[in-house]
Amino acid sequence: KARVYGISDTGSRVEFLFLEENIDHSWNVMVTKTKKQHIGKQYTFSTPDDSYQKKGWIIAENEDSTRTIAFAQPLDESFFQTLGHVPLPPYIKREDDFADENRYQTVYAETEGSVAAPTAGLHFTNEILESIRDKGCTIVPVTLHVGPGTFLPVRAERLEDHHMHYERYEISRESADLINQARKAGRPIVATGTTSVRTLESAYDPTQDRVLSGEGRTNLFIRPGYQWKVVNQLLTNFHTPESTLLVLVSTFAGKNAIDAAYRHAIEKSYRFFSYGDAMFIR
Repeated sequence: KARVYGISDTGSRVEFLFLEENIDHSWNVMVTKTKKQHIGKQYTFSTPDDSYQKKGWIIAENEDSTRTIAFAQPLDESFFQTLGHVPLPPYIKREDDFADENRYQTVYAETEGSVAAPTAGLHFTNEILESIRDKGCTIVPVTLHVGPGTFLPVRAERLEDHHMHYERYEISRESADLINQARKAGRPIVATGTTSVRTLESAYDPTQDRVLSGEGRTNLFIRPGYQWKVVNQLLTNFHTPESTLLVLVSTFAGKNAIDAAYRHAIEKSYRFFSYGDAMFIR
């Protein structure tokens, strides 16, 4: 629940999207009316009755247009549970409600840290996952904390001029071993969602020809010309125009194939984006 509203010292209501906690317990945030949010500006985050309240202030204006906000004490989970909202994408033209706390979440989510759901995984129920296992498939968990790098649109005229934000990922030793064994045996690696794709491709070490375990950070932008190392097949949603995700799937399947798939989806009135339909690319 990373979207939180604060009141500035000038009385304005400002929307914050908390992206990542820094070592000093400050936070990098995306914020509305960005140009007005300057170093030193203070904000009050509170419940309507002021029974819970936190005060913060901007300490840095970052090159990527984010801000860094500090608090007198480190924030804990109660801050987000008490004041936070599910960070639904802006194209969903309504406020979040209680149902979104379950619907905008995969059934296998464990580690908090993403500011958006990896939406390809929303298609799975525990029953579907069990049926996949029954068919002899191995389901391997990886973690990528979705950040603005995934959902910010491409604004540059040339793809090579677009710079991705870093996102944190983690692959356990067990997961890495299973993936590497499958690759060695020639079994297909099926990624659920573009976040899984970026995690696996980022963790691949060409000098060892294997996926490495551990924590890392990636700003990998997969675009035409990319040489695939790990992923063979992909389950993914239908993505927004001008998104890095649309570039990724077009690179994976070929632009003509993706264009044809999107034309079919439009003709058949598929649902697009976060709560929408999906396609399987093989």
